[in-house]
Amino acid sequence: MKKVFGIFILIMMISCDATKSKVTNKDMAPNGPEGVKGSVVPQNTQNRGTIPVTTKYVKGKSLSTDFSSKERVGKIITFLASDELRGRDTGSEGIAKAASYIEGIFKDYDIAPYFSSYRDTLTNVDKIGYNIVGVIEGNDEQLKKEFVVIGAHYDHIGEINAVNGDSIANGANDNASGTTTVLELARYFSKVKTNKRSVIFALFSAEEKGLLGSKHLAKRLKEQNLNLYTMLNFEMVGVAMVDKDYFMYLTGHEQSNMAEVSNKYAEEKLIGFLPTAKEFNLFQRSDNYAFHKEFGVPSQTYSTFDFTNFDHYHKVGDEASLMDFEHMATIVNKSIPVVEGIVNAATKEIKYN
Repeated sequence: MKKVFGIFILIMMISCDATKSKVTNKDMAPNGPEGVKGSVVPQNTQNRGTIPVTTKYVKGKSLSTDFSSKERVGKIITFLASDELRGRDTGSEGIAKAASYIEGIFKDYDIAPYFSSYRDTLTNVDKIGYNIVGVIEGNDEQLKKEFVVIGAHYDHIGEINAVNGDSIANGANDNASGTTTVLELARYFSKVKTNKRSVIFALFSAEEKGLLGSKHLAKRLKEQNLNLYTMLNFEMVGVAMVDKDYFMYLTGHEQSNMAEVSNKYAEEKLIGFLPTAKEFNLFQRSDNYAFHKEFGVPSQTYSTFDFTNFDHYHKVGDEASLMDFEHMATIVNKSIPVVEGIVNAATKEIKYN
């Protein structure tokens, strides 16, 4: 999230004294354009319960909600948060490698580029930067004219003052975790083709520069008169919340009925209200906000960063070794019926209050 509220986070944080634990695992090494040898195993590996298989894969029908796995999300986030990418600062060689990796995944999934290529080149940054944008057309003749944007930012802050010789702010939770979630949702819809509305998958650059990537894309899509229904954003979902009776929270919770609709499709209290998110106005501090401003439609962020469960915001300690891969896979699996329900609803049921 934007570093403008970092000072507040530092006040609110509770030190977790977590230590890094790196273990090589060749099976988890991503096959990205640059590749990474070895991986890391998350510290938090407690069993959160097995999600039952509900269906088998049939084209045009829903997959089971055990679609994602800790191994798959671990493979993606381990590459995106690796030292090789040097913290993914906008305009750097590291983020260029991340962009190529994301493009390669979209190509593997047969997800079409929304523009002439996957790259939406930014015109509002000093260095070269680009969003990566793919689309899956809806399968309903009428509803496919409406769009849902599913997004996350894939940039981070690059290299900072060294701590014990480490200067790379890897940005695993912020926001390789959200990027991984969006890529897994893209993989799901590329396989099942159940979406009646058209779905845009957008990975934003320059969020850390002031939400510049999402501002650029939202403005460009608005100029095209895109019929946007809603924007669903994922930010900092790498670590589970503690002592909550819900699984995720929504920024701007009270501004719309998105939480209510999400819980309906999840068939559980998946989404709750986090008072601290309102206190620090997180609704305006992530990439959902640009779409809210341009389109005036419900645009909100799902997150599990609760100001007490992660002590490495914008620090060199934000590494994949501290991410809970099983939690992340559960985020994907629990989000699938929510996103699918929203995308396929007969009417635009999510509305601002």
